Amino acid sequence: MNNCNFCLPPVFSDLSEQIKAATKENHIRAENTELMLSYQKGQITLPQYKVLLCSLYEIYKALEEELDRNSSHPAVAPIYFPQELSRLESLERDLEYFFGQDWKKRVIVPAATHRYEQRLRKIGKDNPELLVAHAYTRYLGDLSGGQVLGKITQKSLGLSSKEGLSFFSFPGVSSPNRFKQLYRSRMNSVELTEEEKAVVLEEAVAAFELNIQVRRQGSSRFPVRVRGH
Repeated sequence: MNNCNFCLPPVFSDLSEQIKAATKENHIRAENTELMLSYQKGQITLPQYKVLLCSLYEIYKALEEELDRNSSHPAVAPIYFPQELSRLESLERDLEYFFGQDWKKRVIVPAATHRYEQRLRKIGKDNPELLVAHAYTRYLGDLSGGQVLGKITQKSLGLSSKEGLSFFSFPGVSSPNRFKQLYRSRMNSVELTEEEKAVVLEEAVAAFELNIQVRRQGSSRFPVRVRGH
């Protein structure tokens, strides 16, 4: 008898649909964190945004370095789109805008962000196929909400230009909807056994939980580390 919590009926045969179904509850919880509620109210503050940028930088630095390192892995290669999706350079520009040229010495790293980063490093080394879950969760989420969140951030912070908002822009993606369809199709083409799929689904849930913790710390006074200190 199969007791797998993440095995779904045949109607959800595609991996992307399975992840969507398995993380539905987590997605709702993620949208109801204080940080995202601030976004929904159009009340994001500069301190909140700065901590968010710092967290995103650490997360994407780990994710993209591990994707680069495992780009030829059979599970990673189909969903490897560095030119279209890479966020690292955009985040570096935003951090320099808000923190100055010495931003690397001033980056704040909440404890939850550090745990997320460590998880990405570990699976990149030991189980690269699990990067699929994190890439899907992060990239498609940011691609879906990027434009709206960028406009809210600009208005809330009173920014007169797009400087400091590079993260929300995907210049390599002309049509987010068409690209998301392509990405899901590529991800669904990854050959995984049922057991491997179950582990990827479990990792997708873990990815959402890590993101929830990061969002919570972005709105609270939690322990942080400052790079260079």
